[in-house]
Formats: sequence, C-alpha cells, structure tokens
Amino acid sequence: MKKILFIVAIGLAFLTSCTGVKTVATGLENETFLEFLGNPSNYKGGVDVNVDDKITFKAEVNKDHADRPKGSVYAISTGTHTVTVSYNSKVVYKKQIFVSAQETKKILLP
Repeated sequence: MKKILFIVAIGLAFLTSCTGVKTVATGLENETFLEFLGNPSNYKGGVDVNVDDKITFKAEVNKDHADRPKGSVYAISTGTHTVTVSYNSKVVYKKQIFVSAQETKKILLP
C-alpha cells in the first residue's frame, strides 16, 4: 500500500510541475514598404511622393545595391495604390501598384 501511495504522490508531483505547452500565434503587420531607386545625384534633396492623392511625403533616392542592405524605406498600407513621384514639380513616375503584407516594392526612377 505504501508503494502505491508513493507512486501516486510522485505522479501527482510530476503532473503539477509541468506547465504544459504554450503557443503563440502572430500575423504579419498590415503594411508594406516602398523603396525609391535611381541615381541619387539626379535627385538632390529627394523626391516628392504622393500615394492615392491622400498621403504626401519626401523620400530619399537610393542606389540599387543588391549586395548591401537597403537604404531608406517608407511604410504604406497593403493593397492597390496609385504612386506619383515628382522632382522639381515634374512627374518622373506615376503608376498603379499592388503590394502585399511585408513586401518591399522597388520604385525604379529614370
């Protein structure tokens, strides 16, 4: 009888010491990124970017270096957007793009 009680006590101690399996589920942030590539000396001071005629910001133009980390990137929401890029009040790029979550879209400027 003592052996059975001892085994039960050990079993209970083992079961109460376990914390169980804990899982965490997370999703991707609902944002995407734009990177503007071209010859930076052609765009001194950066370019003006307009997204869907709602969001306007100044962006730095980076050289395209696939072997190095990216330069400046700019976050926007996912989905379809019309992106207009201007330099010195002249439109140098205008296109409708589709971007998905956590994608970095490279905008190549002339």
